[in-house]
Amino acid sequence: MTSLGHRHYGVGVPKFFWSHIWGEVLETKQDGGTAVETAATPQPNSWFATQSLKARVLLIVGAVTTLAFMIFSAKIRSTIVTVVVAVAVCAGIWIGANLLFDQSRERWQRFQSLVFAVLGAVVGIIIHGNGLTLGSEGGFFSWILGPLVGGLAFGALGYFLAGTEDAQQRLTVSVAGMAVVGLGIGLLLREQYQPGVDWVATIVYTLVFAGIGAGLRVLTNRPWQSGVYLGATLGWLLGFWAGADVGDGNVGTAILGAVVPAVLVGIHVGQTRNPDYAGRVQLDQTSRAWIFLGPGLLFIMVMLVIPAIRTAYLSLLDRDSESFVWFDNYKATFTDKASWDASNWTNMFTSWPFLIGVAVLVIAALIGFRQKELTGRAVELGNPTVVPLIAGFLFVCFGVFTAMRGTIINNLWWVVAVTFFSTAIGLAVAVLADGRGGEKIAKSIIFMPMALSLVGASIIWRFVYQTRDISKEQTGIANALWIGLGKLSTGSGIPTILGMVVLGIIVAVCASFMGQSLVRRAYGRAAVPGIALIFFGWIFIRYTQIIGGGIGGFKTNANGETVGETIVFVQESPYNNFWLMVILIWIQVGFSMVILSAAIKAVPTELIEAAQIDGATDSQVFWRITLPQIAPTIVVVVTTLIVLVMKVFDIVKVVTNGQFGTQVLANDMFQQAFNNLNIGRGAALAMLIFLSVLPVMVFNIRRMQEEV
Repeated sequence: MTSLGHRHYGVGVPKFFWSHIWGEVLETKQDGGTAVETAATPQPNSWFATQSLKARVLLIVGAVTTLAFMIFSAKIRSTIVTVVVAVAVCAGIWIGANLLFDQSRERWQRFQSLVFAVLGAVVGIIIHGNGLTLGSEGGFFSWILGPLVGGLAFGALGYFLAGTEDAQQRLTVSVAGMAVVGLGIGLLLREQYQPGVDWVATIVYTLVFAGIGAGLRVLTNRPWQSGVYLGATLGWLLGFWAGADVGDGNVGTAILGAVVPAVLVGIHVGQTRNPDYAGRVQLDQTSRAWIFLGPGLLFIMVMLVIPAIRTAYLSLLDRDSESFVWFDNYKATFTDKASWDASNWTNMFTSWPFLIGVAVLVIAALIGFRQKELTGRAVELGNPTVVPLIAGFLFVCFGVFTAMRGTIINNLWWVVAVTFFSTAIGLAVAVLADGRGGEKIAKSIIFMPMALSLVGASIIWRFVYQTRDISKEQTGIANALWIGLGKLSTGSGIPTILGMVVLGIIVAVCASFMGQSLVRRAYGRAAVPGIALIFFGWIFIRYTQIIGGGIGGFKTNANGETVGETIVFVQESPYNNFWLMVILIWIQVGFSMVILSAAIKAVPTELIEAAQIDGATDSQVFWRITLPQIAPTIVVVVTTLIVLVMKVFDIVKVVTNGQFGTQVLANDMFQQAFNNLNIGRGAALAMLIFLSVLPVMVFNIRRMQEEV
């Protein structure tokens, strides 16, 4: 049996087609009585098959592109061409980088010449491509002139440096070569870009950055001299050019501004040495990691790091980005009552969420004292203190957020409510659905909102929350149900009686479960039916009009007539904020459920079986075994939601646009920067969002590093 290696022919594609295209003749040979097809020596069956592999690929790409131009519309053609060009450029850069570093081991002089030429071409693109030098008026030749000259000049310098090991000669060649480059840039600089120098700023920046560069080198146990040269170069460029009055200088200042940093770089380069073979091998191996990571790091640098630095700089300027106001924009954010209003903070003590929260916390304290006597611990996972403690804290937070108003308070409210409810509901669904019938269908339905964009979900919920005059039919589902419940609870007849019976049965069932748990002294199991009893009991009392005149959307006029009464979900502050949060909770429950469900299924079954053999109930298994095992995943979900919520924008923008006391930081930033054209204030708000998210990101990164 003979074989020339494996070739994949594709599913459902006749093999003679590949034979004709790639020029291979399939031979059938017998191997122990079994017919085996092997690829024999390629035979040129056509002109296409006689071409090289690269030529064939290029021909196929060209044919596809030509076909696209003939068939598709202009927009589709433009998209296809853009994709093809982008992929080709990226592939070319990646392949070229690998081929370039392949030269480093055996052809060091060629390698260094090419590296310097690439750097020179980049410098030429930056300077010449931005029209800073003479001869960059336009046209194809003008466009390639700068990169071509820069590549040749730097390439020649790299060639000479790679060809000598004499320290003095290297320093002389490097300094002289870079001085010539700087001189050329200064002479060719256009008159309108010649700088008028601020010598104080230039000297201060140069000395400060030289000191910083030396300090960083010392901290990393490397020679401090190179840090001085590189730091002084950066300081000179910032002081000489950034602080200059561009256009007020002359040829002399332009030459000085270009020659000095060039000479400093030349001194640094001239003091280096050509590596030996072992060093070149190490360079070759290290370069591969940077070739793979480089595009991603470059993308992060261009799209994240540089914009963040520029935003921080703009936040220190006035609304027109002309003069420094330092931290006035940040101060304005915290002194503006639209952003932070704590003038009515005492109202929290009389708000019903705060009072309910305090009452529940008192109950939690009483239960905690009892648990301390029984188990020695007032609060621990699984004991009855946990649920009322969390519920009480949540109600107290709601009381605080409804009393203290403003953009920053709204963001904090979003963080607490959305993070808690999304995680809690997602965890509950993941636990209750685990291993049950119809689990996949239920999870698919709950996860479905994740497929919607935040804008689409917001539009849907605007219709759900829509409020119309009570004389008209309600088109909003929420108000239609609310008014329907009001009519049912204040009416008479069989529907009202049936509603009363159903509520009575629910109350009785909750009371029965709670009573059984209390008799057995299973206080933890009594918590959930107890809370349900309070909730449905209150509804039953109101529905039967034992207290109040009913429940739902209704009101009684002065003449005693009962009519419908709607809920103004969107316009009525402060609870309209919570109705907006419901939209994001509805979407993110699916995310939490999927992540936590996967974590639950990863819990070792041996631990659960051992606990069950020891007599642990399902509740004890969850609190004592499952929950501690999935705690790291819960932290991931919580931190991810915090980052998402701090940046929330779409929902508020679509539903209220920040009106009716629903403003959040991201929408405020957008309005300040683009509607009010206050760039400084908008940048300050953007930096506040960044600084609020940064600790969470740092925590996540450190935790992942510790796990690794």
